Amino acid sequence: MKRDDEKTCKVAEEGHQRFTSVEHWLEPRLFQHRFVIMILFLLASVLFAWQAALLKPDASFQKMVPATHPFIANYLKYENELRPLGNNIRIAVEAKNGDIYSKEYLDTLKAVTDEVFYIPGVDRGNLKSLWTPNVQWMEVTETGLNSGQIIPQGFDGSPAMLDEVRANIARSGRIGSLVAADQKSTIVQVPLLEIDPDKGTKLDYGLFSERLEKLVRDKYEAQGVKIHIVGFAKVVGDLIHGAKAIGLFFAITFVMTVVLLLWYSRCWKSTLVTVFCCSLAVIWQLGIVRLLGFGLDPYSILVPFLTFAIGVSHAVQNINTMATERLAGKSNMETAKQTFRQLFIPGTIALLCDAVGFSTLLVIEIGVIRELAISASVGVAVIVLTKMFLLPILMSYVGVTDACLRHQAKKAQSDHRFMRMLSRFAEPKFAKIAVLGAVAIFATAFVLNRDLKIGDLDPGAPELRADSRYNRDNAYITGHYSTSSDVFVVMVKTPAGECGAYPTAEVVDRFQWEMENVAGVESTTSLFTIQKKIIANVNGGSLKWQALSRNRFVSNSAQRMIPSELYSNDCSMLPVLVFLADHKADTLSRVVKAAQAFAAENNTPQAEFILAAGNSGIEAATNIVIKQAEVMMLVLVYAIVALLVWWEFRSLRVTICIMVPLYITSALCEAIMAQLGLGVKVATLPVIALGIGIGVDYGIYIYNRLQCFLDRGMALKEAYFETLKTTGVAVALTGVTLALGVLTWVWSDIKFQADMGLLLMFMFLWNMVGAIIMIPALAALLLPRRSTP
Repeated sequence: MKRDDEKTCKVAEEGHQRFTSVEHWLEPRLFQHRFVIMILFLLASVLFAWQAALLKPDASFQKMVPATHPFIANYLKYENELRPLGNNIRIAVEAKNGDIYSKEYLDTLKAVTDEVFYIPGVDRGNLKSLWTPNVQWMEVTETGLNSGQIIPQGFDGSPAMLDEVRANIARSGRIGSLVAADQKSTIVQVPLLEIDPDKGTKLDYGLFSERLEKLVRDKYEAQGVKIHIVGFAKVVGDLIHGAKAIGLFFAITFVMTVVLLLWYSRCWKSTLVTVFCCSLAVIWQLGIVRLLGFGLDPYSILVPFLTFAIGVSHAVQNINTMATERLAGKSNMETAKQTFRQLFIPGTIALLCDAVGFSTLLVIEIGVIRELAISASVGVAVIVLTKMFLLPILMSYVGVTDACLRHQAKKAQSDHRFMRMLSRFAEPKFAKIAVLGAVAIFATAFVLNRDLKIGDLDPGAPELRADSRYNRDNAYITGHYSTSSDVFVVMVKTPAGECGAYPTAEVVDRFQWEMENVAGVESTTSLFTIQKKIIANVNGGSLKWQALSRNRFVSNSAQRMIPSELYSNDCSMLPVLVFLADHKADTLSRVVKAAQAFAAENNTPQAEFILAAGNSGIEAATNIVIKQAEVMMLVLVYAIVALLVWWEFRSLRVTICIMVPLYITSALCEAIMAQLGLGVKVATLPVIALGIGIGVDYGIYIYNRLQCFLDRGMALKEAYFETLKTTGVAVALTGVTLALGVLTWVWSDIKFQADMGLLLMFMFLWNMVGAIIMIPALAALLLPRRSTP
């Protein structure tokens, strides 16, 4: 009878003999102690739920950068000296009416400066605005060099005082840096401390960003000014704020999954049990992450989605097998045992492949990516427990509904026209067509993905949408100030006390000239840029004196008037600031290459050029790490997944059948990234590994079932038709379930979440389509007729 062909094959008991002892050893112990095991799951769930409730947002500057890269190591070595040039924010206070030369505006600017000064996490000694004493003007007079604070003591807002402020700003040379070119706004520059010196705790970027919004933007925009805020801390704060909507997305995903499972199974019992076990896996994953000392950053907050979706996708196989066995007349207990025996090995191997996809991300030496890898691997581990052990136990109690059995019987009596059509790909004629089509798709993808770049390809903060408030603020500051927000800092190391010496000055001056001639560089500045102006000023303002001086007394005298952030306390290091037009991958690559080439030719014990700091220097290091790790990560994930598949089926030909569709989908994903203008970066690189690790599940389940029917002596086409009628439908539902799990990310305010959702959805669906079409086609061409691999 037809129903006999649809019964669960005995490969888990008769074939795969190397696993028999494991399954037979586990099965009686699992089902004989069901109540005790459920009590243990309950106690563990209470513990992990308590820990999950204590989870807090966690993001830090050092977690977002490759801390072991030489660029970052060099930056951290001089972190205290470079703090005003490192992790800081810039607040532009814009006058809505008129310019900045009014008592009302300047009083508001003072209030903003004072407000920011007292926000925890601010490096108060290096805070700068027109009101702070570390921002001064200088002037050459007949009596000598005069200087003073831009807004003088006793400022009362009178016309005379306002004229004096106007003159002081002009004499300070701060137009374009602290004062906008149109003089309608000014900057409050706010360096940050990674560790709060009072409490000893890490800076809470989410809380810091909320304080900026509440205490600065909301409070003072009501007083007639407009506030624009940019900087790393604000980007992270906006990411954390945008991630709060993730709860709504999870709720939507949850409802869609329940509806999909009910439609597929027509069984409210198995649907509730499945959703319960998968939700429990999410709670366990969050609790274990908390016990490991991690928090939720904008990247790892997506892991619960994947945990839930992976759990549901694997549980679909349980639902399908339970319904089939119950229809054959078996009891709930017998059905649960049979489901455990049949799915334990392929399900565990598939989940191991998922874990491999996640764990290979550990080769990327960036804190947030490594935490994502660990969190996701923990999620897979708890799925093994809840799906492989708890789900069969619960199903042995509840069983399936009569409606489910009627629906299963109806499906068994169907003529399955669509399945029969798909099974024709197991015929050599159609198999060749499918393979030729796959080759054409791969060739097209290979050509298109040659345009794929490493790093960011958009201005502003590409992690956020182009019309986000942050990117609008960034566009305003970029358009009104001459100093770019993209700064690449090269540190020049000298013997102590020699940073202002002429040999150092000469080589730094040449370095600045060469860098200013690199495409993408707008300007440079250093200790000697200002020193030359001061020397000219003290010599009557004559431009012929605006040059480096060999006279040490002259250079030392000028250096005393230069801001301290342009050299270290012991004068053993001076930073060279390279202002870039953007932070695109090509721009950063050119700048790094030019700086390294100059350093290789000109480094001496008296002046050693060390890369790199500044936001662009850090991003350049990140791009380098990702470029190096990409190839290693892909080789590892493909090699380990292929080894696991070979270990499962002990056949190189079967391994090729399962792995080829994954490689084609990866190539297609990279082509789509190139066409959408998405670079390979922290947000997109994990997608490829995740897609491979999870995508191989389809092939494992399909071929495991296919081999069952081949072992009975069926022809490949008929065996594949029988596979499609059962496991094939479940695999299709698995792909849709996974795609639904990430679909809601597309509407996130955080652009990198939307990008990850789009790419993962594509990979989940295409891996499913590729497995259903390519596995029988490749098997028809590679496997011996009617033989078991």
